[in-house]
Amino acid sequence: MGVLLIRRGGYAVGLARGAAFTESKVGKRHVLSRTAAGGWSQQRFARRRGNQADELVRAVVEHTLRILPRGIPHGLVAGGDKALVRAVLDDPRLAHLDALPRRELYDLPDPRRAVLEEALKRGRAVRVTIED
Repeated sequence: MGVLLIRRGGYAVGLARGAAFTESKVGKRHVLSRTAAGGWSQQRFARRRGNQADELVRAVVEHTLRILPRGIPHGLVAGGDKALVRAVLDDPRLAHLDALPRRELYDLPDPRRAVLEEALKRGRAVRVTIED
């Protein structure tokens, strides 16, 4: 199972066999937060924030290509920032991941190793409802 987590503060990509990761990469990338400044400053910060987010997406795409190659993962757990996850999965080189069964966990904190492990557990969990 593949796990892809991305937020503006960091990312985590992993490939798991059973309950353990065989390969993973966890990293941080700084992306500016919004500013209350107005005028030219606001526009300058918005451009900088957009460029930093684009660099983050490019880095995560490269790690994902290496860790989750075509034909290897049988499912995908995606989480973090919806827009950033979509930007990563929109890369045509990752089209093979779109066809996989997916569990989405967008309520996760900044991706760290412990969060990656928790996402794998939650992604593999099954909800059972018993009705009388």
